[in-house]
Amino acid sequence: MSAAVIDGKAFAAGLRERVAAGVAAFSAAAGRTPGLAVVLVGDDPASQVYVRAKHKATVAAGMESFERRLPADTSQADLLALVAELNADPAVDGILVQLPLPAQIDADAVIAAIDPDKDVDGFHPVNAGRLASGLDGFVPCTPLGCLMLLKDRLGDLSGLDAVVIGRSNIVGKPMAQLLLRESCTVTIAHSRTRDLPAVVRRADIVVAAVGRPEMVKGDWLKPGAAVIDVGINRVDGKLVGDVAFESALPVAGAITPVPGGVGPMTIAVLLRNTLVAAHRRASVPCPDGLW
Repeated sequence: MSAAVIDGKAFAAGLRERVAAGVAAFSAAAGRTPGLAVVLVGDDPASQVYVRAKHKATVAAGMESFERRLPADTSQADLLALVAELNADPAVDGILVQLPLPAQIDADAVIAAIDPDKDVDGFHPVNAGRLASGLDGFVPCTPLGCLMLLKDRLGDLSGLDAVVIGRSNIVGKPMAQLLLRESCTVTIAHSRTRDLPAVVRRADIVVAAVGRPEMVKGDWLKPGAAVIDVGINRVDGKLVGDVAFESALPVAGAITPVPGGVGPMTIAVLLRNTLVAAHRRASVPCPDGLW
């Protein structure tokens, strides 16, 4: 029996539709449109693609898109000044500084300068602390998207064994915190984990976010496990995940493909976070359906 393939593209499209409806309702209630500011420093080709996609999706959802492009030789002081300006701008509900930044700029300092209540990327230390403490804050878009897909597929996650492979601040750590919040038993595995296949084989839920192409093999998986593949790796001109999809398919109960799984969720959740930020800043109750 083959695993159910989780259609992240379809789920993301539904979330974007709910966000667009929420934007219209918010605009009617608050008398203004939610706004997302995206800052791009330099001309990294991949970053340019991401920024264009974010701009297009923001406009399609009915939000204001404020795009600020700075040259690659921009100083840290100038970028921090722009962040301060956006923090103070009442039309801006969310601020996203596209990473990576040029070598002369300390990304941690820039992230820390963003108003935590406008930090729709969820990278600010205050939001990381809120997540760890069980308080309301913004969660990084990719792990929150992964959790949405898991809950849509499995329903209640309480008591399930989950293994997160990868310990980054962007995916691994917040993913583990989200699963803990759902009362899973969570293991964070990484490059130093002993007998990684045996650790993974215990898991009802596997989230692979390690950045190594097709590292997780089908025989690493517990039969029926839900597998969320966050990896995006280019091998011989083809996109592949961190999970060996073909060998995992006969073993897993459900699995996200690459592409078309987790990827589309990231921008959809960014829009969701921006709409939530707008509601909180305007003291307007958030609608149902945004979760």
